[in-house]
Amino acid sequence: MSTWDSLRRPVPGTPPDPVDLAAMFRNLCRSSPWKWQSLRFEYWDQAFEPAPGPGAPFVRAWLRRPGALRLESPEGLVLHSTTGINDSRDVLYVSATRKSWLLPPHLVTPVYDDAGLVRRRPEAAYGEPGFGNGRFSAALDPVELAGNSPVPIEFPGSNALDILDVRHGEHEGRPVVEAVVVPNAAYRPGDPASPLCLPGASRLRVDAGTGVCVSSQSLEQETAGYGHWIRIIAVDEYMLDDLFLAQSMNLTDVRRHISWDIPARA
Repeated sequence: MSTWDSLRRPVPGTPPDPVDLAAMFRNLCRSSPWKWQSLRFEYWDQAFEPAPGPGAPFVRAWLRRPGALRLESPEGLVLHSTTGINDSRDVLYVSATRKSWLLPPHLVTPVYDDAGLVRRRPEAAYGEPGFGNGRFSAALDPVELAGNSPVPIEFPGSNALDILDVRHGEHEGRPVVEAVVVPNAAYRPGDPASPLCLPGASRLRVDAGTGVCVSSQSLEQETAGYGHWIRIIAVDEYMLDDLFLAQSMNLTDVRRHISWDIPARA
């Protein structure tokens, strides 16, 4: 049982606290590093309403934290595969900045809210593998939409985003929290050339189970079509190293049954 589960389980029979959906949305945007370790999904680098058409280009992705990524075209052609997941880290550590010694996020403990979402993120070695542009990795850990912690006093414009409307919804059969937002001057995208939100109103959907931003769409007429779409297929599947290497190591996939054919005696 996790630390949060053991310490913050509700007392049976107590009524639930009213939910502040805006705060829930922001805390969910901070929670991705603690909600999953591997993800299989499909990614479209454009926005859709209500869903991608059959001819829209996309990639199939397998991601295992930290840093292992495989991308394929719909026809099965490998577009990208991590090649250094087992490389020595000695040069990184000898060239010593303190960031070299930060732990992966899942090995440090954040501050949780009463719903088990992350209210305040600790210092850790954050960062998701990317491909194409920065929006790909930002969608996997959308902390840029909320910041590492709540603002001290909610003056107008002090949050990264003003949330105009927020509600529960559904995306590709999975529960999400959907919000219509407008970025403020405090918004600092991880990649300024490919932010999750452009100036003006945008619609965002964050998956309730993973904290991944599964959809973004600009609602401004001049930037209509800007955004992305993710279809989550599986969470926390077992993934072999062989999946992410350029050259196969000829490992046996232990999930598959191995048949032993015994020849009959004459």
